[in-house]
Amino acid sequence: MTQTLGSPQTDSLPSPQRKAENWLTGFADALAARDIPRAASMFAATSYWRDLIAFTWNITTTENPDGVARRLEATLGDVDPANFALEEPPEEADGVITAWFTFETAVGRGRGLARLVEEDHETKAWTFLTTMYELKGHEEPRGTHRPMGAEHGINPDRMTWAEKRAQEEAELGTTVQPYVLVIGGGQGGIALGARLRQLDVPALVIDNHPRPGDQWRGRYKSLCLHDPVWYDHLPYLKFPDNWPVFAPKDKIADWLESYVKIMEVPYWGSTKATSANYDAATKEWTVEVDRDGERMTLHPKHVVLATGMSGKPNVPELPGQDVFRGEQHHSSQHPGPDAYAGKRVVVIGSNNSAFDICGALWEHGADVTMVQRSSTHIVKSESLMEIGMGDLYSERALAAGVTTEKADMIFASLPYRIMHEFQIPLYEKMKERDAEFYERLERAGFWLDFGEDESGLFLKYLRRGSGYYIDVGAADLVANGDVELAHGQVQRLTEDSVVLSDGTELPADLVVYATGYGSMNGWAADLMGQEVADKVGKVWGLGSDTAKDPGPWEGEERNMWKPTRQEALWFHGGNLHQSRHYSLYLALQLKARHVGIPTPVHELAEVHHLS
Repeated sequence: MTQTLGSPQTDSLPSPQRKAENWLTGFADALAARDIPRAASMFAATSYWRDLIAFTWNITTTENPDGVARRLEATLGDVDPANFALEEPPEEADGVITAWFTFETAVGRGRGLARLVEEDHETKAWTFLTTMYELKGHEEPRGTHRPMGAEHGINPDRMTWAEKRAQEEAELGTTVQPYVLVIGGGQGGIALGARLRQLDVPALVIDNHPRPGDQWRGRYKSLCLHDPVWYDHLPYLKFPDNWPVFAPKDKIADWLESYVKIMEVPYWGSTKATSANYDAATKEWTVEVDRDGERMTLHPKHVVLATGMSGKPNVPELPGQDVFRGEQHHSSQHPGPDAYAGKRVVVIGSNNSAFDICGALWEHGADVTMVQRSSTHIVKSESLMEIGMGDLYSERALAAGVTTEKADMIFASLPYRIMHEFQIPLYEKMKERDAEFYERLERAGFWLDFGEDESGLFLKYLRRGSGYYIDVGAADLVANGDVELAHGQVQRLTEDSVVLSDGTELPADLVVYATGYGSMNGWAADLMGQEVADKVGKVWGLGSDTAKDPGPWEGEERNMWKPTRQEALWFHGGNLHQSRHYSLYLALQLKARHVGIPTPVHELAEVHHLS
């Protein structure tokens, strides 16, 4: 193994550069010598190494020198890391040196980010991120590797691009089986489909809806992205510079449809998977699908459930639902406010969808009551953009050289174990900035929280995927009393009302269940049976031992974007940022298996919870 890091003559370099060079050189030398105790000793007593498939073929975090030693003992021989080099000049702030670096493994090329601190008069790693971004010999056809497109010369058997695409579409799923079947054609499935396409992995994305983007078109008409545009780009094809900061749902829908066409993602609409069974002997799935009324059988080697962490509605079963004479539906089926002017509407829930729906209904003249069952975290959109996200995802960040790709890596480099320490000060600033807003909400009786440790929105999202609202205006309606507020659990429905557990009766012509979504392994139960769902266990959450995220600590999102306890079954999804960023690592894992690269999985998580 060769080592090509820097020159030993570093005395004239600036201190951060010299310290980073020395640390990285020492770490690389220890790995080359297979001196695991020395390599582990270069990590601080409290430290975190997050690996995105480069060393472990998994997405996992280990802690402290003993965890580093265990990881290297398990992986070092196979990974054979080499050619560590600083990618740009390191920076130092508040006693922490931030160092970007590149490296290679036996099969791939990687990029990483180290944060170095002084401990016992030595430079040591506090956080350490390693990621693989490409496989050797299987680079994406981009940049200098881009395809020619035109076929020059004379060829009597020439096929045009359109003819080749037509032939491919006709063969896929009939004479040619997909290596990967992606079930779910929303933003997650589409992003993964594009990645697999660029990596030349035969893949097929299927979805119940007729057209890409229908997942958005069919939602209530006031729906828009609450995350800003800089956070939401898809792989390869970013939104234009004049794209709105918060994209309306129909604009997103049309973009997704265009994206599928431009990126040539093999996509079947109006297609529902009805059953899936895995044969461990043949290493193959048998998946029955209904494609626009035609029954078909597919035999992929891998199945990815990209049905979304907010995809399986939680609809409560309540006494009296069968006698209620009005209309009732889950928020995911809410058509919008147009038909409900002058109607009495009870919205059960107090998170994003509940507020959006209440706001739109009030604007259209409905008499609206929100039922809050538990406390909710609210953050004003402007404050979140400026304080919470501005340093990474904004025009300000771009002007400072923080591209979307760099921002994704910075965000990924923060271990979940200590992420709250970075988030709490940001939300303290937001509380101070919007103190009058929060006071008005609490005076109106709204139950407000900032998370169990005051860490705010993103930790709530990572831990439980619920319990928050990014305010784009509707919270003022509650604070002002324009939308009535009731508290408690729903006990039953009558013919024309909702009755709460304290006896409060709320007259209703429409009941909207803004009651959230269940664990993604519920889709596995529906499609593959409860035994498979239980084998995989709960999907999403960190094991933080907070509400709806039971311990023990797991350190990564359960079962997302990485191998599960069910062979050849994967889960993919999250918001647009996560779909973009983590689709790369999932696609590389699938590509490696497709071409026969060994992928020994280390630190596979235990199953602690079934749903």
